[in-house]
Order: sequence, then C-alpha cells, then structure tokens
Amino acid sequence: MSKKNNSLPGTQFITTTISTTLVLILLGTIVLFMLTARNLSTFVKENITMSVLISDDLSKEQISKMKAGLKKKDYIKSIDYVSREAAVKEASEEMGADPTEFLGYNPFTASFEIKVKATYANPDSLRKIAKDIKADQAVVDVNYPKDLVKSINDNISKISMVLLVIAALFTYISFTLINNTVRLTIFSRRFIINTMKLVGASWSFIRKPFLKQGIVQGLFSAIFADAFIFVGIDRLKSFEPELETIINYEVFAIVSLAVFTFGILITLFCVYASLNKFLHMSSNELYYV
Repeated sequence: MSKKNNSLPGTQFITTTISTTLVLILLGTIVLFMLTARNLSTFVKENITMSVLISDDLSKEQISKMKAGLKKKDYIKSIDYVSREAAVKEASEEMGADPTEFLGYNPFTASFEIKVKATYANPDSLRKIAKDIKADQAVVDVNYPKDLVKSINDNISKISMVLLVIAALFTYISFTLINNTVRLTIFSRRFIINTMKLVGASWSFIRKPFLKQGIVQGLFSAIFADAFIFVGIDRLKSFEPELETIINYEVFAIVSLAVFTFGILITLFCVYASLNKFLHMSSNELYYV
C-alpha cells in the first residue's frame, strides 16, 4: 500500500505533464499560424511592383542619379532599373515572338521596378507615393495594380480578424484544459493539504512544494511542446524549402517564448487558484467536492 501511495505523485506528474504538453502544442501551433500569416501578408505586400516609366532622353548618369534619389525614399524596399532592351527581351520570352520584328521599332520604355515596404502597400499610401514620384519631370508615368492592392488589403483585414477570434478562442480553451488538469491533480491530494493545515503548517509553506512542482511541470511541458513544434516546422521545410522566408528562426523564437511563458505562468496561476480553493475549505467540506 505504501509503495502505491508513493508512486502516485510520480504518476500524476507524468500525466499532468503530458496533458499540459498537448495543450501547449495546440497553443504554440496557433501562435505559429498567426505569425506565419503575418509574414505571408508582408511577403505578398512587398512583392507588389510599381513600374516607374522614365523618359528615353536620360543619360546613364541621370538614370543613376535618379535611382540613387529614389533609393533614399523611406517607402522603398528595393529598386531595379529595366532598360528598353531588357524590357523587349523579357516580352519576347513571354510572348514567344519579338515585337520589334512586326512593329519595326521598340515599343517599350525604360523603367524602374519598385517594391515598397509592407507598411506602405495600401491604396492610400501608394497613391501618395505615385504622386511623389510623378513630381520628377523625367517620369513619364507610374503604374501599379490598384485593384489587386485593394483586394489584398481587404482580404488580409478579414483574415486577420478571423485569426484573432480563433486565437482568443483557443487561448481560452488552452487555459481551461490546463486549469482542469491541474485542479484534478490538486483535488487528488486535498486530504494531504488538509492534514498539513491541521498540524499547523502555514498556507505559504503548503503552497511552496505545489508551486515548485507547477514550475517544473510547466517547464518540462514547454520543452516537449517546443521540441514537437520545431520538428514539425523542420519537416515542413524539408518538403517546401521556400517556407524559410515565412517561417524563419525569428518566428520559432517567438513561438518558443510564448509557449514557455504560457506554460509556466498559467500552470502557476492554476496551481495557486486550486490550492486556495482547498485551503479555504473545512475538513467536512472536502468530502462534498
């Protein structure tokens, strides 16, 4: 009988750790999904191209000076110069025929292909950017996919709202599951807690071993959860290497920190709250919970 009682805390510790690990994997996956969606949004926005058509009369020096001036703008992420020759070559490859052969001249204009920073990739900002660039007399026109930009921003706003609701829901579910797991562990030891009270132990003295165990459980659960998520990410990248730009080590670091913080803090909170419930109970009340 003694052996069975002594092994019970160890069994409870393993069971609680496994349960908490599974919940933290769920929570970590939600955080990962939200960060990935954010990075994907940034990636899409920063790949919207603005074509700045420039005058054919500009010299190489004037083009270089103009490019250097545009590079200094706060909203510019990257800028490439496309000559008339490069433009017609690209068009020939896409169409499978050289336009100059049946037109008799090169219909294309030299241009700068600009990609703006994600924070500026919205209809209002792009309108102001286009106006700013057009102020240069050497600029013939500025083109960008207005409808696509509006569509991307509208869809991202909707997706962000849905993700926020899902994240809040799953956070609540995670908290509830961990709280129930911890409460069951404390519940099974409520008579031990009561005995300690009866022999005169202070509440802080009673809490101390349970809180220590809660920290250890949260720590182990977070380590196991992070390991599982890391292996999952690594396997995913092995199938699709391009995901590296969206799911990078910064994302995993944030997910890891979130899992550790949530795992330890929520476990401590649940242990403390559950202990207080039984500490406030009399000996008779313990039989009716």
